[in-house]
Amino acid sequence: MLYYLYVIGTFLAKILPLKMAYGLASAVSHSYYWLAKKDRKEMADNLRMVLGKDTDKKTIKSHIKIIFLNFAKYLGDFFRFTTFTKEYIEKNVEVTGLENIDNCLKKNKGVIVLSIHLGNWEMGGAVFAALGYPVHAIVLGHKDKRINDFFINQRLVNNFKSIPIGVQLRECYRVLKRNEVLAIAGDKDYTGSGEYVEFFGEKALMPKGAAVLSLRTGAPIVMCFYIRKKDDTFKLIFEGPVECEKTDDYESDVINLMNMYVKKFEKYISLYPDQWYAFKKIWKHS
Repeated sequence: MLYYLYVIGTFLAKILPLKMAYGLASAVSHSYYWLAKKDRKEMADNLRMVLGKDTDKKTIKSHIKIIFLNFAKYLGDFFRFTTFTKEYIEKNVEVTGLENIDNCLKKNKGVIVLSIHLGNWEMGGAVFAALGYPVHAIVLGHKDKRINDFFINQRLVNNFKSIPIGVQLRECYRVLKRNEVLAIAGDKDYTGSGEYVEFFGEKALMPKGAAVLSLRTGAPIVMCFYIRKKDDTFKLIFEGPVECEKTDDYESDVINLMNMYVKKFEKYISLYPDQWYAFKKIWKHS
C-alpha cells in the first residue's frame, strides 16, 4: 500500500506546478497531523528538550504543525527530483563553504560529510552530487524492496549513490580511500551500537560511525546542512572541518569527537526547530 502512495505522490508532484504541489502537501500534512498521535507525542517530547522544558503546549503544538508541513514539502521535493542543472542551483540554492570540501579533498583521505534530518538532507545530497562531487550516502534501507529501490533510483537521478546501513562497511572505507565523499546523517541511532553523549543538556544515544571512520581513516568531518528558506528556496551550508587530536585512548577520542559535532547539531536544530524531523523519541534512557 505504502509503495503505491509513493508512486501516486511522485506522479502528482511531477505534473502539478510547485505551488499547487506544496498546497497538496499542506492538506496531506494537516490530515496526517491528526492521525499520527504517537508521532505528535514523541515529537513534543523532543521539542521540549530543544525549546525548553517549560515551553507551553500551545507553542509546542504550533511548532509540530509546521514540522509536519515542512516534512510534507520535503517529500514533495523528493518526489519531484529531476537532474539539478547549474542554472537551477544558481537560481534556487545558495551554496556557502564549498571551499571547505575542496580543501579537505586535497588531503587525499576522502571527506565525511555529516548532516542531520533537518531541512531537506536528501535534496542537499543530490544538489551536492550535481555540483560534480562523488557523493555516497549511508542510508537506512526499507523492508519493502520496491520502496527501497524507489528511493535509491530517485537519488541516482543526480548520481547520488546509496550504501545500505550496516551492510557494506567495506564500501565506506573504499569510498574514502578513493578520496570521495561519504555522507552520513548522525542524529538518529538505528543500530543500538552508538554512544551516549550530552545533547541539549541530557544524555542521548547517538550513532558513532562518523567519529569511528574519521579516527580510523584520517578523513576529516565536514558538517553540512540544507535549509529551506521562507520563499522555499534553499541554502546549502558546509562548515569548517571538525577534527580532534588522537590520543592513546581510542574510546575517549570517539566520545570527544562526537561531542564536538553534536554541538553543531544543537546549533542548527536551535536555529531551525521547525525543520528537524525527529518523529521518534530521542531522549529515552542512559
